[in-house]
Amino acid sequence: MDKKTQLALDLKEAMKSGDTVRKNTIRALRGAICNAEIDTGHDLNDEECLAVINKQAKQRRDSIAQYKLANRMDLVEQEQNELHVIETYLPRQLSDAEITARAKTVIAELGAVDAKSMGPVMKRLTVELKGVADGKRISQIVRVLLTT
Repeated sequence: MDKKTQLALDLKEAMKSGDTVRKNTIRALRGAICNAEIDTGHDLNDEECLAVINKQAKQRRDSIAQYKLANRMDLVEQEQNELHVIETYLPRQLSDAEITARAKTVIAELGAVDAKSMGPVMKRLTVELKGVADGKRISQIVRVLLTT
């Protein structure tokens, strides 16, 4: 089942059950997908929908960080609840250990030895780990591996 159909079915279910957080979050996701379709001028496929959903998750994470700095715990809780709903539509994220293992393999294959080789390593890893690992986490791990 494609993501758009899944979102539509889950929206109906959330409306029937009275789960307002889930209902509002799914509506926001569907709205973001519709906006992306308008911007691109075509219906999004599953991979493009996942990119939009991933972007929404990243926005929630950024908002949580900002709200924590402002000491707005009520808004932090709301964003965290929305993020939990959004994450149900994303593939399982890799752990730091799994990212480190993949990074070590790529570093060995490319013969990278110092921080100057970070560009080619990151280019390859971001393609390999697209959708299953955050670019910021990948970058942090690669930087540590290349500087030690």
